[in-house]
Amino acid sequence: MRYIPEEVSAKLTSHEIAYKAVKSALIAASESATIFPVVLAHGSEPTNSYAIKSSAVAELAGLKVGSYWPGNDALGVPRHNSIILLFDQSCGRIGAAVEAGKLNAYRTAAANAVAADVLARAGAQTLAVFGAGHQAEYEVRALARIRDLKRVLVVTRNPDKGAQFVSALNEEGILAELMEAEEACHAADMIVTVTPANAPLFDAAWVQPGTHVASMGSDSTGKQELPPELFQRAHLFCDLPAQSRQIGEFQNALDSTELTAIGEVLSGKTNGRTTPEDITVFDSSGLSVQDLYVAQTILDLVDAK
Repeated sequence: MRYIPEEVSAKLTSHEIAYKAVKSALIAASESATIFPVVLAHGSEPTNSYAIKSSAVAELAGLKVGSYWPGNDALGVPRHNSIILLFDQSCGRIGAAVEAGKLNAYRTAAANAVAADVLARAGAQTLAVFGAGHQAEYEVRALARIRDLKRVLVVTRNPDKGAQFVSALNEEGILAELMEAEEACHAADMIVTVTPANAPLFDAAWVQPGTHVASMGSDSTGKQELPPELFQRAHLFCDLPAQSRQIGEFQNALDSTELTAIGEVLSGKTNGRTTPEDITVFDSSGLSVQDLYVAQTILDLVDAK
């Protein structure tokens, strides 16, 4: 069995690498991948949770275990961690294990960027981001690669984290500032939510025509970041409709609501944004096939060295 430790996968990954792998994975998810039901579980303390996501495509099969330990803040380490296991399909043993804490952050942000690249207006320049945690930084940087961001408006309930986040972005040359939710929504071309919320973070009426909205935090039952009233005004997209309805943001949508897999847009089978005034919503519940593709990319990079 091949083993890729965290320090190796973290060093090799990048936003560019993750974008390419995740784009291919999202297309595969809408065409040929078999994606199995997610297993949601917890540690000895119910507040410590983890999910097992598994899938198979013609060339890859495996799973990811992703954990969320909220108490890790006190330890000075990330709350999220991941490991990806790829099968040796010739015998059923594990062929490779890739530690993927940082890799998972890039992979998650890449899904946001891939979707925004085909759904957000070409001239979108103002981003409102709800949340100022570890993952929010990756989301902003991934979007900055595909749109010329002039302003980042940070909405958070934690002023200290928000100030640190704004300072870090400004140091990188990304103009950022703290702002209240309503004002940020009115000003934004793009809205991204990256929180563990279980209730809407803003009012649907605050979202302006032409805005692209992405929910990145809803990945288990009971989570909710967006107001369901927004769905009536928007064109709705997601990584996988069945999973999005089960554990993603669209578990809060009516059963009759039409959802489009983003892979169908990426492959040209259907349209994304059709007019500058469209409101588009993308839900990323996180797919195992994305993990398989990014893990294989890391293995290929190791082989190429």
